[in-house]
Amino acid sequence: MIQVTPEIAAGQFFDELIRADGEARPGADSLLKFLTDLSPEVLSEKRTALEAAIKSQGISFLVYSDSMNIDRSWPLDLVPRVMQASEWRHTEAGLKQRLKALNLFLNDVYNEQAILRDGIVPTELVTDSPHYIALASGMKPLFETWAHICGSDLVRDHRGQLFVLEDNLRVPSGVSYMLENRSVMKQVYPELFRNHHILPVSQYASDLLDMLNALSPRPVDHPVIVVLTPGIYNSAYFEHSYLAQQIGAELVQGSDLFVDSDDCVYMKAVEGVSRVDVIYRRIDDTFLDPEALNPDSVLGVPGLMRAWRAGKVSIANAPGSGVADDKVLYAYVPEIIQYYLNEKPILENVQTYLCSDP
Repeated sequence: MIQVTPEIAAGQFFDELIRADGEARPGADSLLKFLTDLSPEVLSEKRTALEAAIKSQGISFLVYSDSMNIDRSWPLDLVPRVMQASEWRHTEAGLKQRLKALNLFLNDVYNEQAILRDGIVPTELVTDSPHYIALASGMKPLFETWAHICGSDLVRDHRGQLFVLEDNLRVPSGVSYMLENRSVMKQVYPELFRNHHILPVSQYASDLLDMLNALSPRPVDHPVIVVLTPGIYNSAYFEHSYLAQQIGAELVQGSDLFVDSDDCVYMKAVEGVSRVDVIYRRIDDTFLDPEALNPDSVLGVPGLMRAWRAGKVSIANAPGSGVADDKVLYAYVPEIIQYYLNEKPILENVQTYLCSDP
């Protein structure tokens, strides 16, 4: 039997499993009992099984260094994190509220700019941002949605309250690791999944595909969707290939695509060329189009911005979305939510100080 005792003084951090008195937190009592009933030998076997599952599934990420790039196995805690359904519903509502407001903000700043005229957000924070793309001005993507996928980072304080640390709207990464984490945990702790009502995550790929299909500029039954990757040396390449496989899309690099005189994007293949309807891009804005953005880019597709502006292809997330996840703009997200939705933020920001404030 394993003894689990709180060894850190109360108030220094929030233990998500055990309270300061040694009792399990709400919803974690059965997990804590299960873990404490395991012998050290069984726990060691489960650690070995976890590492073997990660290795067999090829879950890895690339670590960049000055001398070399190293492919590392994905680290995964042997102790699952428990979130009660009530807390998840609150968190989900807060994230949905946040993304809705940020999309309204993006559609506004690239068009009417009402929030800038009204002085809610300083104009220079938007127009001087390195993530602001002037070429996106006047664009209204399908459904007026710019950020189709958002990766918000959450943190807890010492009282257990969740805060949003940052929003990632350009090329959010990490969802494949969440999906694979769940797969590994099912192998390591099958008894936990049999005995508990755990919300599934397996529908993510089908939800992603449905969303991308809905973005097609052509009314076709089966739009051509591609996942645009920088290549095998990118730190998130595992995720790029994983998601392409899961949704049945072609994994392509910039050299596999071209924009023709009709402003449509085409994919080169052995059997010929086919028109591309939707690009799920995993390349930063700067490198998307050497014709319109960074002329030194060898990762993008010349003319891609022209095709997007002509409405011949949809790009998720839309170019220019990053202006809404600027680290300075983050401080204004509560005001952005209030301005567009007339609501108080459900999830609070981490307390932030702007150096420009007196």
